[in-house]
Amino acid sequence: MVQRRSKPPAPKAFADYPKPSVAVDVVCLTVRDGGLLVLLYERSLEPERGSYALPGGFVQIDESLDGAAARLLRDKAGIRAVFLEQLYTFGDPRRDPRGRVITVSYYALLDPERFGAAAAVPGTIEVPWPGETGGPVEVRGPNGQPIPLFLDHADILGLAIKRLRGKLDYSPVGFQLLPPEFTLRALQDVHEAVRGEPLNKDSFRRRMLASGLLEATGARESEVLHRPAELYRFVKRSAV
Repeated sequence: MVQRRSKPPAPKAFADYPKPSVAVDVVCLTVRDGGLLVLLYERSLEPERGSYALPGGFVQIDESLDGAAARLLRDKAGIRAVFLEQLYTFGDPRRDPRGRVITVSYYALLDPERFGAAAAVPGTIEVPWPGETGGPVEVRGPNGQPIPLFLDHADILGLAIKRLRGKLDYSPVGFQLLPPEFTLRALQDVHEAVRGEPLNKDSFRRRMLASGLLEATGARESEVLHRPAELYRFVKRSAV
């Protein structure tokens, strides 16, 4: 007796598959007065109204992820034409009480002047773990009080810090946090703020000057009470 083979199930139509929402969130960082700062905005809508969120939102149906990140950073923080790099995709099914939302995170690096002109709230980051251990971080507002962060944004921010710490030694990423001309002291301040630990002044300067990434401008800083320090610039500022 010949057995008939059952027909394979018909493939699902595209419309039959569930469609999660896609968002982007941007970690926008700078170093100022020895501290590592991030841009946030206060949420006026539920869920978690009154918490503070990274500039972000949902991706429109006809735009790219990079385009959405640039648009939302412009709309939520007033920042345009800035270096952006994709960080990580956060996809825990329970991360957002509104439904299935996958967020693609980015990070942006600004010098203090551009950061200060942003239409957003500056928060000072406190990293509770050493080196590249990783994990969530805390943020304090201008009044020094802890800021409640939206959803998993403490984890997103923590991963950005871990990534930045890891890149300091093999890429010129730290120069993106400085103005076009800077002192070696300012460069060391950036590295110390990102790493969360002090560095030996002499060995740091020798390493930076031997790296081939710096060139002296021939000028010195002005309007300072101490002896004006020599100003340097990054040789290839666009490379990160």
